[in-house]
Amino acid sequence: MNQFETRLQARAQAQVQLQLRTAVPADAENVLAFWKEAAEGTSITDDVDGVTRLVTRDPDALILAEADGVLVGSVIAGYDGWRCSLYRLAVLPSRRRQGIATALLEAAERRFQAAGGRRGDAMVLEDNERAHLAWAAAGYHREDRWRRWVKPFA
Repeated sequence: MNQFETRLQARAQAQVQLQLRTAVPADAENVLAFWKEAAEGTSITDDVDGVTRLVTRDPDALILAEADGVLVGSVIAGYDGWRCSLYRLAVLPSRRRQGIATALLEAAERRFQAAGGRRGDAMVLEDNERAHLAWAAAGYHREDRWRRWVKPFA
């Protein structure tokens, strides 16, 4: 078996064991601990209240990937009826390159398409080159003409 076939077999095996589900409020602390290990950067909403409000307001937005009961991936797929926004695509470092991000993005895209969404917008840190490669591999491209403008309320 060559190296390519070995990688394909490992990805297929990892995906068979992978369970995707939406988060519930009780997941908030576990998700925050996971993001500290697996995600780049922090957000003003990185607290139990922020995660709980997200899953209470939009129960399908936070998609989690688990393997053997362990949280190994996440993506926030927020849809407001106008924009399909993707945040916090993260995979446990020890589980990267096994198709987990691909499975999460496919689930997010199915959610968007079922709701009538037309385009996914991803928030990606400028300095996270590894993420740039992952998003590009998933078919997303950078739009340099836009910049994010923010104003914290607290």
